[in-house]
Amino acid sequence: MLRLGIPVLGVTDLERAAAFWSAALDLVPTGEWQNENWRTLSHRDGSGPALGLLRSESPAEHHPRLHLDLFVESADEQRTEVQRLLALGAKDPHWDSYPREPDFVVLADPDDNVFCVVDLSHAPSS
Repeated sequence: MLRLGIPVLGVTDLERAAAFWSAALDLVPTGEWQNENWRTLSHRDGSGPALGLLRSESPAEHHPRLHLDLFVESADEQRTEVQRLLALGAKDPHWDSYPREPDFVVLADPDDNVFCVVDLSHAPSS
């Protein structure tokens, strides 16, 4: 039976990406399928893989069709997490497509892959 695996991000610097996403999401690099072009990051509690990182030569898309949404429970937690992620090396991509009352903040990882920090108490955006 087919089942969904893990999201995979294309990155130019595997070590930098592994460090950022490990710190951002409290993940740990694991021995599953590691090589010079791949890193698997797993949940710290041992419950399995969470994110794959694949070496890529192509640049990140500014408006990708697929991206990660990271959830928080409140606007205060959203502000705190956005500041923490920026301190870890996330970037502000100056998103030009926010709705009138967004429930999300768009950031980019050190490889310019955009992702959202979504305030579930305010969702959905209007």
